[in-house]
Amino acid sequence: MQLGLIGLGRMGGNMRERLRAAGHEVVGYDQNLEVSDAASLAELAEKLAAPRVVWTMVPSGKITEDTINQLAEVLEAGDIIIDGGNSKFTDDAPRAERLAVKGIHYLDVGVSGGVWGIKNGYALMVGGDAAQVEHCKPIFEALKPAGEFGFAHAGTHGAGHYAKMVHNGIEYGLMHAYAEGYEILKASEYIHDVPAVIKSWREGSVVKSWLLDLLDRALDEDPELEALKGYADDTGEGRWTVDEAVRLAVPAHVIAASLFARFQSRQDDSPAMKAVAALRQQFGGHAVKR
Repeated sequence: MQLGLIGLGRMGGNMRERLRAAGHEVVGYDQNLEVSDAASLAELAEKLAAPRVVWTMVPSGKITEDTINQLAEVLEAGDIIIDGGNSKFTDDAPRAERLAVKGIHYLDVGVSGGVWGIKNGYALMVGGDAAQVEHCKPIFEALKPAGEFGFAHAGTHGAGHYAKMVHNGIEYGLMHAYAEGYEILKASEYIHDVPAVIKSWREGSVVKSWLLDLLDRALDEDPELEALKGYADDTGEGRWTVDEAVRLAVPAHVIAASLFARFQSRQDDSPAMKAVAALRQQFGGHAVKR
């Protein structure tokens, strides 16, 4: 099957290679023309036979919106645009409606797998109409891991990005649980080899996971994590998940707490904790550090 693929960075470039290894023809476009198969979006469209399928893997927000708008000018009725970036789910239905005016179909796909997806496959969560999902099934089958897991037609437009949003919210909580456990082990006078303990959990333990494997890998490379600063950014999905929990009145204690912990990581000296220290001193005469 033919596919146009826009954005050949860490994710998109690896996806191109995995698809080609499965026998698909991929025409890639990137602003870095050294890795691009086409010099422009118009040339990319010319190289694809109708009905075209073009998948975007570019940063969410204005870049995605601009790319899709530009694509709509060079594609034709019956073509399909797939957004595989981390767009907010509320963008998808309006986007699908605008494209439908031109007769262009739209799918939103949440993609998980990171830089390891080229080898292990990608988990795919798809939103959109069943006919277009079925048309693109050969591409999805090549990208997903072998076996029965790794793909879901999650629902209508927006469902793919909604599912990926919740996936990333869960990821926040899981990562922070491992991080807190690591810090407790590191602070304890009983534990003399923290990396060995983490490694012992990789098999036979109910907390085994790919994230744990990656923590073990990081500790192999830097046992004290000395090369890293305790700062963690967030790319939006955690915030959106908490927003949805509030909208739906769903208690999401772990995900919310892990998101706020990331905010705290950006403060060298927390004003809130200064206020806590001041209050403890005022009501209880507790010692403070100055």
